Amino acid sequence: MFLDSTRLDPTREAAPGELIQLTPLVRRILAGNASAMTYKGTCTYVIGHGEVSVIDPGPEDPDHIKALLTALKGESIAQILVTHTHRDHSPGARLLSKATGAPIYGCALPSPARPMSASEWDRFKKSHDLDYEPTSILSDGQRLAGMDHTFTVIATPGHTTNHLVFALEEEASLFSGDHVMGWATTVIAPPDGKLSTYMASLEKLRARKDELYWPAHGGPVMEPQRLLRGFIQHRHQREMAILNRLEAGDQTCETIVQNVYGNLGPGLQGAAALSVLAHLEDLAESGRVTISGDGGIEGHFGLA
Repeated sequence: MFLDSTRLDPTREAAPGELIQLTPLVRRILAGNASAMTYKGTCTYVIGHGEVSVIDPGPEDPDHIKALLTALKGESIAQILVTHTHRDHSPGARLLSKATGAPIYGCALPSPARPMSASEWDRFKKSHDLDYEPTSILSDGQRLAGMDHTFTVIATPGHTTNHLVFALEEEASLFSGDHVMGWATTVIAPPDGKLSTYMASLEKLRARKDELYWPAHGGPVMEPQRLLRGFIQHRHQREMAILNRLEAGDQTCETIVQNVYGNLGPGLQGAAALSVLAHLEDLAESGRVTISGDGGIEGHFGLA
């Protein structure tokens, strides 16, 4: 395994703005956008040396981009990769490309998984980088070469419809974006997120043999297969808890959140309600749940 031959520590942490070496090919710089949803901030990764690749330049933060460029003085950025178009991931790509001329390769343009109501469209616009303009859209299975490294592109829809992850062939590792994080499970937020595709994407990664994951938030995942199994089990348990609440008479996402999640901080209640909605919509597709009213986060739900 690549870590056995180096004294580098992949779990090392650093303050925002400091570029640190984690493995022979991987460096990381943290954006200063810590929050309840982004943990300690967005992880921007630099892969290779001399002519490098940058993954997820982060939010539209000139200070973050300046810190990255300062740390890479004497090197050139050959390509910028983007996992998905949430505003804490892709907007920095525009700033970085404008400063360096590097092309932007990555996910497709943002697109919902189903038709949206007016309120959902407002939320979609707030969460997604609608000005994202990739030089080239990458496809599942495509290989992308750098000077001293090679990526395999893997489509992993679920958290968003356009989510990609990038496997680094030389180190048997994978840049997992928001699809797999070690500090928390990802939010599945309809109408963009979809539970069934998220679960299929987890199974897709289970079929691979990557030894280490680099998430977009938080530290590395050292036992990815174990975590993937845990995430799948967690979603099955959440589904059963939601069905039990419907049987008890709960009819709304808000009520289910109160009874399933317990003492959840106010900053996370909206995300929890959207995750519950994702489960309810999935159960409705399989015929186990009915939806009345206008549907969406304000809908009413019951057992079929």
